[in-house]
Amino acid sequence: MSPAVIRVLRPAGIAVAALLAVLLAAAVAVYTWPLDAGRLHPAGQRLSYPEARARIAEKVAAERADPGILPECRSLALVHEDRPAAASVLMLHGFTDCPVQFAELARVFHERGYNVYVPLAPRHGYPNRDALTQLRAPDLAGYASDALDVTAALGTEAGVIGLSGGGMLATRLTTERPDDVRRLLTISPFYRPAPAQAAPATIRPLVVLYGFGVLPDHVDDKNMSYRALAQYIRLAETMDTGRAGGNLASIAVVTSANDDLIDMGRAASVPRAIAEARGLPLVTHEFPDASGLGHDPVDPNDVGAARDDVYRLYLALYQGRSA
Repeated sequence: MSPAVIRVLRPAGIAVAALLAVLLAAAVAVYTWPLDAGRLHPAGQRLSYPEARARIAEKVAAERADPGILPECRSLALVHEDRPAAASVLMLHGFTDCPVQFAELARVFHERGYNVYVPLAPRHGYPNRDALTQLRAPDLAGYASDALDVTAALGTEAGVIGLSGGGMLATRLTTERPDDVRRLLTISPFYRPAPAQAAPATIRPLVVLYGFGVLPDHVDDKNMSYRALAQYIRLAETMDTGRAGGNLASIAVVTSANDDLIDMGRAASVPRAIAEARGLPLVTHEFPDASGLGHDPVDPNDVGAARDDVYRLYLALYQGRSA
């Protein structure tokens, strides 16, 4: 090889080596980035019954004062005024949805004697999804913890029901506040997207690059913000499912065979790890293909004519009874 050719190739080789070094450093940064940094573990607060009612009134008033929030999406509280409820339940709606999703199921539980709280999640409740681009994991963690503070003050024992992203938050509350959650029912829990939606190897890059703003937000053809989605996944990835002890008495998970949005393996393994750590049986139910039910088997518009049977099923599972 002539000296002239060597002089040409040497800079090119250095450039390639430098590029590889940059890519390697970027990969190392992505996979060592601390996902658990920041305000992801807010401490619970003990409230009196009047304080809890005041918190609810303040939240609803703030939502009424925001003309952008849809009226049907405001936080919902169904509380027995004439007598203290034996138990209270917190219902956490799904990502991109709002409390109307749980309105009918909340009434079913209220009629059975429960005090029910269905709070609106941060940056939700608007007719478009633009506000979701500003959603942050610490805000979600704080919202769920504050909601449990309120719910715990409304009854002698508190439990949590959550759907999709709300199911993840409900699960996380069980791991973060083991002494405060007595029962857990998680429905179509979103711990990770289905592998067909996002391969497992892409999860951490998604959380780091979009969740921490390394890359500008991407909004897909369904008006879904990658940055907002990454906040939920980040909270799911930082749960301590092996934590023992606490007051949990029952744990149940519901999935649908038609659900192509969530990682079904994680939907089973995460609650199972919690159940095993607490020495509890995991009660499970899967709606078959023939049911026609998909990712949202709670909203009455999605459940349809089977609503009464489905809601009775949820009541039984929440109470620790098999279907």
